[in-house]
Amino acid sequence: MQPMTLREQDLARQLEECQEALRQSRRENELLRQKVDLLIRRVFGSSSEKLDQAQLELLLQLPKGSVLTPEPSPPKAAASPKRSSRQQTLRLPENLPVLEEVIEPDPVKQKPQDWRCIGQEVSEQLDYEPARFLRRRTIRKKYVHRLDLNRAPVIAPLPERLLDRSLPAPGLLAQILVGKYCDHLPLYRQEQIFLQRHRVSLPRQSLARWVELAADWLKPIYEQIRTGVLAGGYMQVDETPIDYLEPGHGKTKQGYFWTFHRPGGESFFDWQTSRAAACLESIIPSTFTGVLQCDGYSAYPSFANGRGQAIELAGCWAHARRKFYEAQEQSPKVAGWLLRQIQNLYRIEADLRERHAGPQLRQAIRASQSRPIVERFQRALVRLKSRGRYLPQSLLGQAMDYALGQWPTLEVFLKDGRIEIDNNLVENAIRPTALGKKNWLFIGDAEAGQRSAIIYTVIENCRRRGLDPFTYLRDVLARLPNITNWQIPQVTPQAWGKAQRPLKQPTSP
Repeated sequence: MQPMTLREQDLARQLEECQEALRQSRRENELLRQKVDLLIRRVFGSSSEKLDQAQLELLLQLPKGSVLTPEPSPPKAAASPKRSSRQQTLRLPENLPVLEEVIEPDPVKQKPQDWRCIGQEVSEQLDYEPARFLRRRTIRKKYVHRLDLNRAPVIAPLPERLLDRSLPAPGLLAQILVGKYCDHLPLYRQEQIFLQRHRVSLPRQSLARWVELAADWLKPIYEQIRTGVLAGGYMQVDETPIDYLEPGHGKTKQGYFWTFHRPGGESFFDWQTSRAAACLESIIPSTFTGVLQCDGYSAYPSFANGRGQAIELAGCWAHARRKFYEAQEQSPKVAGWLLRQIQNLYRIEADLRERHAGPQLRQAIRASQSRPIVERFQRALVRLKSRGRYLPQSLLGQAMDYALGQWPTLEVFLKDGRIEIDNNLVENAIRPTALGKKNWLFIGDAEAGQRSAIIYTVIENCRRRGLDPFTYLRDVLARLPNITNWQIPQVTPQAWGKAQRPLKQPTSP
């Protein structure tokens, strides 16, 4: 075989370069196709595990060339057989007031003395009366002494109010707050509802001032809740973007609600105009020591490192699982096996919840059952990573890098029975704000952010305690002008809910 000439060697080199460039282009085209597919499914696909903007930004903070693939929608369950009309009948709540209407037959109406009642048939319907406005008039009579005409007239003092000469009563304030922060009705919609359905004109500017008034009065309750969460030594944290109006420009900027939750306890929101680590410095006092559970956002380790050994970060297995779920379509065998290991961990946690296990029992069962699964999971990741079969830019490569990078934090739940396996509880607390911002779009100026955080905190803790937020707010706003700071712990949602429970009657011997 004759050696190639210089011209042939040059052509062979060019051919090899072209083939390599073609392979690289195909690889980049496949990665870009996956990214476009993710964005299309995120906008138009199923809502199951749909990513919001903050989650997408977090997941896109990956090495250059990384892509995301959406989780495939779970298969739809087979349609259940049609229920009979007996099964579809709703049970009327027993606690509702009853309005009775007695209907007599015409023959009985004509000659009631000829008839004797032998029984009755009762049918019920569920009815509704719309809300109504009313004028609450307080009348204070003046009196003079019949005999001592020189004595000055006497009159009862006016009951304390949230604001002197204020028009709204506690019930109206409670309705406005619940309408905006619980039912997600912007103030301009409430203004239209009041005018069109009740013929009551309440300008939006007045509604906004009343919301500010209520937030100022609720602030001591907010501070009491906040202090309790920060004093627990363990809390979960997450942040969500919220737009606010930039003064003087008519444009919106992006701020953030930082949400903190103590599992088994309360939650509180804090408003910041950024999501930098400095925000955590301003929220969490320097005296705080304990565990902070969070996702992989870089601000959290930066904050924890600045506090030395005072704060330990705990990871979230739900975030780690999500990345392997995204890689399942490209690597079904390996990603599927890894997902099954995580599923086994969650089965153990579900069993612990059913048993209402305390921290000690959870720690013991995790040590005997969960730890072997976690160690097997880590060995598999290290083995797969050392073989170099999956490129770092591939979906499975990204998932493995994320899990191994977060590994010290993912193991924290094994050694402390207080720690949850994931951060889902605090993410659940954020959901009402996500629903609200789709309706009211932005919260107003930057100062309005903290007022919204106060009201969201109160309503979220009512929701977690199973309390009606309107009933709570109406009662508390009526009582706040007459109580001292020492009595504030008695009107938090937790304490108020306990006080409303009927006392158990002693059983007879």
